[in-house]
Amino acid sequence: MRDISYRVALGGIVSALCLSAMFFAGIMPALYLLLPMIAGVLMMIIAVEVSTGWAVLTYISVGLLSMFITFDKESALVFIMLFGHYPIMRFYINRVKMRFLRNIIKFVVFNVCAVAYFYVTVYIFGLDEMLDELGEIGKYGGYIMLALCNFIFVLYDINLDFCYKIYKIRLMPKIRRKL
Repeated sequence: MRDISYRVALGGIVSALCLSAMFFAGIMPALYLLLPMIAGVLMMIIAVEVSTGWAVLTYISVGLLSMFITFDKESALVFIMLFGHYPIMRFYINRVKMRFLRNIIKFVVFNVCAVAYFYVTVYIFGLDEMLDELGEIGKYGGYIMLALCNFIFVLYDINLDFCYKIYKIRLMPKIRRKL
């Protein structure tokens, strides 16, 4: 276990990098999904280097700050509800021994969060009139979007595994050597 100053400093650096990604999402709106995913990968570093408790605190601070000070609130909401907490939860989910059960848990967690995100954006941000205007497409468009989101989630999970392996094999030994 590292000392408290290391944990606070690493949490501050990761928070600053995550908030930078959230700011860039406001500048480059086409990347409003990719940049919260990148910020989620940074949450994984805190969980690996310090603990999942510190990662949760960093996630909460980045989530609150991104809602208050960034331009793109939708990107901040994507980070908070979909991609920010998952890399932290993934450490606990990966402890399940059976691969099939582990994948079902991952999909259930993601789909609950995706449906909650949909309801928050539609009903709290007032987009329910838009769904009524879409008519028949609006009924089935949600299912199509959920299927597309699940595909994106599978890619995100594979990339998280890849980033974790790269971090453990290549970056962590170099960082530990310098400390």
